[in-house]
Amino acid sequence: MVLFNGKNLDGWYTWLKTNHYQDPAKVYSVRDKAIVISGTEWGGLTTHKSYKDYHLVVEWRWGGPAHDVRATKARDSGIMLHARGKDGANSGVWLDSIEAQIIEGGTGDFLMVGTGEKPSMTVDTRTGSDNQHYWQKGGTPVTKNSGRFNWYARDVKWKDEINYRGPEDVEKPVGEWNRYEVICDGATIKAILNGVLVNEGYNATFTSGKIQFESEGAEIWIRRVELLPLKKK
Repeated sequence: MVLFNGKNLDGWYTWLKTNHYQDPAKVYSVRDKAIVISGTEWGGLTTHKSYKDYHLVVEWRWGGPAHDVRATKARDSGIMLHARGKDGANSGVWLDSIEAQIIEGGTGDFLMVGTGEKPSMTVDTRTGSDNQHYWQKGGTPVTKNSGRFNWYARDVKWKDEINYRGPEDVEKPVGEWNRYEVICDGATIKAILNGVLVNEGYNATFTSGKIQFESEGAEIWIRRVELLPLKKK
């Protein structure tokens, strides 16, 4: 199922922190058969419909600039999964959801985003020298309803600065296309970046909802948004 037709934003709606359902500055637009998110205003591009049990494929790349309070910080965006509740419930911008993070150095992290109905999920982890939780298959199960689960090789010395790259980053350099796959199968969520499984959670309390793309201070281009059927077990 193709969710973006390469021509317009049919099937989607915008919510912006200041302008709500209006987008006078074209924070979200279509150019050269891609969704272009300027990042100049915090917001979300959200599907009208809700979905469950799917294999989401998103092809994306960073554009050039970052803006405002994040002008010198790591380029930041994200895909909100199983999104629900009131538009703008979180920080005046996003829906309650489980976020598959897109950020320089941290693409593949999972974040629990909720101020109304809080989602929770369990991830098998190791604890880094920074006391943060990193996905490790067979590791110690940790359940959270807030905060972040880092992808397995996120740099423990990560800094929130533009153009940041860690020594084991799977994400491609700025300007190159990435393939991000998120497999939502019941209460399990897997994040695959450029063919590499980078994170996996289970026992998620959110298992269906809308899909939302963040505008969070960085320009990002998205040329493919598609839902594939789950492979039969």
